Amino acid sequence: MAHLVETMAYVGATPWHGLGNQLTSRQPLNVWAKQAGMDWDIRETPVRYVTESAGSLGAIMSFEDSKVLFRSDTHAPLSVVSARYKVVQPSEILEFYRDLTEVSGFELETAGVLKGGRKFWALARTGQTGTLKGKDVSHGYVLLATGCDGTLATTAQFTNIRVVCNNTLAIALDHQTGAVKVPHSTTFDPKAVKQQLGISVSTWDDFMYRMKALSERKMKHTEVQSYFLKVFTDFTPRGPGVTNERAMAKALSLYEGAGRGADLASSKGTAYGLLNAVTEFVDHERRARSTDHRLDSAWFGQGAALKQKALDQALLLAA
Repeated sequence: MAHLVETMAYVGATPWHGLGNQLTSRQPLNVWAKQAGMDWDIRETPVRYVTESAGSLGAIMSFEDSKVLFRSDTHAPLSVVSARYKVVQPSEILEFYRDLTEVSGFELETAGVLKGGRKFWALARTGQTGTLKGKDVSHGYVLLATGCDGTLATTAQFTNIRVVCNNTLAIALDHQTGAVKVPHSTTFDPKAVKQQLGISVSTWDDFMYRMKALSERKMKHTEVQSYFLKVFTDFTPRGPGVTNERAMAKALSLYEGAGRGADLASSKGTAYGLLNAVTEFVDHERRARSTDHRLDSAWFGQGAALKQKALDQALLLAA
């Protein structure tokens, strides 16, 4: 499904995915809902089937173990799920941020809908900022996203965005995901999620401490080659698998100067530069059917997994 530009909104500079309607800052949530294409509900109905073949009336029967989810505005079908499936509404994603924006100083920066309503999300800036040498600035964010097609639990995730290149990176250290995931078999409780996420300064400070260490770790040519091989090679229980040579070559070129911010003191010839080459590749260069497919992958799919692998390998270099 092609992306729908009218189903995203943002404030400030154009976001890294390049999509959406621009808003002025501090807009109320009802304006966000309308401009981000989130002013509709998910409705449900039983799965029904006809007992006779085409041409005969037959009886209309219900299958009680499943239900169909559909949009309230267009009546477009979204998915078929278990009868026990707990739906999270688009409005609940935005409401999650109400007290954070009104009391805690957060600011919504971008929100929207992917895949025709099967996934929706909002991203708010926390106010936390870090600067590495060469005036390389990053900002802290909290992402909340969910899906209604069985592919994504409701997920609250600390995220870092590097200003110079708009690269995004989930803040996940020491095998902790930096995220809270609520499966659709349970009820989404925003208050409990916030408590569990522990929206605190310490998580951000720890992350920036590690990034500073990466920016000070100078790389040898052999280490650079080894890093990209580990990141772009699929490893199986039987050992190394296939290496994505094309992707590796592109990431290497970004690291060697083609990437945005590659010549900053924090990145040039450092482990931090290696990490940012991979995040830029995933967010901006990786092949995708459309921009919203790239965004979906970069945050929730194979792209997100590749960025996590790149972070893990980079942290090993500075250990």
